[in-house]
Amino acid sequence: MKDKKSLNLGVKILIGLVAGIVVGAIFWAVMGAEAAGAFTAKYIKPFGDIFVNLLKFIVVPLVLLSIMDGVISMGDIHKVGKIGWKTVAYFLVTTAIACVIGLVVANLFKGAFPVLELAEDAAYEAKSSNLMDTLVNIFPNNAIAPLSNASMLQIIVIALFFGCGVLVAGEKGKPFGDIVTSFNEVTQRVMSFILAVSPFGVFALMVWVVAAQGPKILGSLGLVLLAAYIGYILHVVLVYSLSVKVFAKMSPMKFFKGIFPAAAFAFTSTSSVATLPITQECCDDMDVHHEISAFVLPLGATINMDGTAIYQCVAAIFLAKCIGIDLTLTQMIVIVVTATLASIGTAGTSGAGMIMLAMVLDAVGIPPTYIGIIYGIDRLFDMGRTTLNIIGDASCAVCVNAWEADNGGKKAA
Repeated sequence: MKDKKSLNLGVKILIGLVAGIVVGAIFWAVMGAEAAGAFTAKYIKPFGDIFVNLLKFIVVPLVLLSIMDGVISMGDIHKVGKIGWKTVAYFLVTTAIACVIGLVVANLFKGAFPVLELAEDAAYEAKSSNLMDTLVNIFPNNAIAPLSNASMLQIIVIALFFGCGVLVAGEKGKPFGDIVTSFNEVTQRVMSFILAVSPFGVFALMVWVVAAQGPKILGSLGLVLLAAYIGYILHVVLVYSLSVKVFAKMSPMKFFKGIFPAAAFAFTSTSSVATLPITQECCDDMDVHHEISAFVLPLGATINMDGTAIYQCVAAIFLAKCIGIDLTLTQMIVIVVTATLASIGTAGTSGAGMIMLAMVLDAVGIPPTYIGIIYGIDRLFDMGRTTLNIIGDASCAVCVNAWEADNGGKKAA
């Protein structure tokens, strides 16, 4: 029954995706980009926004309770540490590889990148950020603000502390653990209500994207989009396919089929955090042990941003070429390091990668103001990079599940 439900969800999301493209294209062709964009933004996109808002509403309790419940269900604080370091190591390695892939692809395309004029109203202010500030800001100074502000890294820290606290408290901590498990189960049921309308949300969002952007959005920026998507595809093929095959002994085709519903929604919502409930269900259907997926996926939605890393590297090379700057090997190494750290600190929400790109550009001396060159088509980048991000989260969950199979996990076959 579960497999049937998952299959039906994937088919419905696919139908919503295709229907949205067709209807959006019709609006664009009949009304023109400006009128179609305004019309769909006013009358159709709000339905997609409602769905995304509902997902964002459920994400905070889902992340908090699922991680706490996942930690508690492990029953051993040493097991939490073991899974944690494997997860973080996987994310760091794949993100660094993503940066290298992005730089290689961008340099291959560099000779053909067009030189564009900066829009007069383009203005971007670099965010002052450094590693120590990021480290300090991970740890909350109270337990309420992170929940109200949806500060995911701080919420994860809170969940880890309380989850570990239950384990260390032993018998006295069990009543609290039972309450967390009960609340988490209720949250999962609420999540299932929201997921039932996901095809409609996908349809509404896709109609608006296609109607507003249209084929002209590619134009002279087609090459940089192509470079980014080639990087995305290479990363999927070279990293994720090999990871699930080598570490989890799972067929890559089975993995991609299993993660398709989440990938389809991520492509339209452009939010790793909003896609989290669907990613969770996909991993459950691939027999990833719930205690592992409940720990890995929320963490991945916050710190695993391989697609964002590729985008930042490609965009940095492209913008440097547009303003006549040739980056040195040292500057490219700086991009790899900075993009890795920036992608870890990128919020899993729509458009967040654009904000962190300012940090990467500033590190290599490119004025962040020039982000305005590609700002108009950022959503097209965002659709691909978010899809890559959630596929990476799922691949990590599958691999960690296999690594922990000998310690009580259900190996994904």
